[in-house]
Amino acid sequence: MLCVNVELQERRYPILIGSGLLQEEKNYPINKGERVMIVSNPTIAQFYLDTLTTTLEKRGAVVESVLIPDGEKYKTLESLNLIFTALLKGNHGRDTTIIALGGGVIGDVAGFAAASYQRGVRLIQIPTTLLSQVDSSVGGKTAVNHELGKNMIGAFYQPSLVLIDTLTLNTLPKREVNAGLAEVIKYGAILDYEFFVWLEKHIDDLVALKQDALQYCIARCCQIKADVVARDEREKGDRALLNLGHTFGHAIETHLGYGNWLHGEAISTGMMMAAALSEALGHLSISDVSRLEKLLARANLPTVSPDTMQPEDYLPHMMRDKKVLAGKLRLVLLKSLGQAYVATDTDHRLVLNAIRRCTQTD
Repeated sequence: MLCVNVELQERRYPILIGSGLLQEEKNYPINKGERVMIVSNPTIAQFYLDTLTTTLEKRGAVVESVLIPDGEKYKTLESLNLIFTALLKGNHGRDTTIIALGGGVIGDVAGFAAASYQRGVRLIQIPTTLLSQVDSSVGGKTAVNHELGKNMIGAFYQPSLVLIDTLTLNTLPKREVNAGLAEVIKYGAILDYEFFVWLEKHIDDLVALKQDALQYCIARCCQIKADVVARDEREKGDRALLNLGHTFGHAIETHLGYGNWLHGEAISTGMMMAAALSEALGHLSISDVSRLEKLLARANLPTVSPDTMQPEDYLPHMMRDKKVLAGKLRLVLLKSLGQAYVATDTDHRLVLNAIRRCTQTD
């Protein structure tokens, strides 16, 4: 088992990474008689809910569960309210622990519920998708979507534990595995050139879900994110660098309707747009753009815009992005592979040209 610690100013919490961790009682900081509400969805529950419930009950916990519908389109206030209703009907108090068992949607919605219910209860994240294991479960961002924008309603709320059982990836559809690799590649592109080179050598092992490669990769990604979050918990500075490709990608998700493209798929194309813009600004070399494109393609990820979107469709969505300040678009771009920066008020004509370079042609 590997362990990465997230060190914050006021407290710390561990990220445990290994195979078979879900059913090991010692991994859970739950005492006899404590109440637990597991939040999951039907897809994940059929594989892991009974195992988790049994493990917690062996520790003496009183366990209940609530299921919300599966999919990005259900990352809503309505799903949040389902959790609140279950907690209130069960007379849960501030001593309850909420456990998020699932992917990024479950982690975000359950995390926001934990932040909000009676002004805050303990939260444990058990991410079951690669994307949530390397990204969304770590760092305390919780939110739901609005029809006008992704992740617009939420809170920063840190878990007390992140438990990553890499065997859960064996039940994940290949498309979801590939989508998670987009966030993995992002870490190398923004902050760790040596890791980017490692990915070029081992991406096939990750696609094939080889355990040694997976556990090293997940631990490395979590360490990179933990270091960034420790410096900038509430995204006032460096943490914005974690959003490479996200402003473009969120525009795709919002325009197509949440869930039609997976988050990682949209971010993959968004990273190519950011790379094209970085090259146009004289920072990234053409060969580096090509290396990024080849790595994403080897992970079976899209590198061009959806054929139902026009370049002009992007900017209205992008201008509603949370990183926009004083009406000026802020984008995460690359000075080189492994070195990202935040660009402010980039000429919209250059942005559109970069999008056009990544638009499908007949």
